[in-house]
Amino acid sequence: MINWDDLRLFFHVAESGGLSAAARETATSPATLGRRMLALEQELGQVLFVRSRSGYEITPEGQGLLARTRPMAAAFRALEQWRDATAHRPAVRISAGTATSAFMADHFTELWRPEDPFRITFCTTEARLDIAHREVDIGIRNTPPDSGNLASKPLETLRFAPFRARHMPEPEGAGWVAVDAANAVHPAARWVLRQRVQVVAWASSVSTLHDLVRGCAGIGVMPCFIADADPRLTRAGPLIDELTERQHLVTHNDDRHRPEIREVSRRISALFAAHAPLLAGERALGLAGEAAQG
Repeated sequence: MINWDDLRLFFHVAESGGLSAAARETATSPATLGRRMLALEQELGQVLFVRSRSGYEITPEGQGLLARTRPMAAAFRALEQWRDATAHRPAVRISAGTATSAFMADHFTELWRPEDPFRITFCTTEARLDIAHREVDIGIRNTPPDSGNLASKPLETLRFAPFRARHMPEPEGAGWVAVDAANAVHPAARWVLRQRVQVVAWASSVSTLHDLVRGCAGIGVMPCFIADADPRLTRAGPLIDELTERQHLVTHNDDRHRPEIREVSRRISALFAAHAPLLAGERALGLAGEAAQG
């Protein structure tokens, strides 16, 4: 029989695209993970990853195994949640993309207090986790659900713009940075790929793209609520109207009345409402007006 622990480690390596991130998730050293993945490939007689300096790229055979391990991982997480509920405060699992998770993490004290009878777990991924099968409890998405026993509540409007480092040398001739095609899940990432621009650096996630823009690598399209709040960045062009979207808070219809999920949902809604101008890309205009008055 295949060792479940090896499959669990494979799941984290495949989902994160490399050993370092998976090591943090599993509390296992990158060297050990590398050996375990090689042993699993030898056991299965399949090449699961193409290894390079940029990470572990999953092969078609690896994709097939990943599709089969996802339900197992979800079932294991459900067991962990059941265990936590019986012995500790229950965990409310929130699924969101990199930028939205960073925004909520920056305002964590508005979502959770030490006296709360629950904990919060962030499941940060650009992939859409399955709320209907309870992979997570709350999902922050850019479209409402179109199927399943799900409940949805609209949040605020999000807008996007191109940004560069504020002190970037010779910004007029700057190239662009973008999320690579394999990871271009969000419309903003796909928008850049359709433009006739020179891409000088690629990233596999929004967080890395943010780091590249901040490091003067080039211009990148980012959500205003992240980039306008970063004093090291400035806009490199106008808002991109076609990327305007409405966020939605999605829960399982049978779970939305659970006290902890109802309370966390209420706090997320309040957080987004309180920062509506920033989310809508209006903060930069406000700062410009303040600077003119000064």
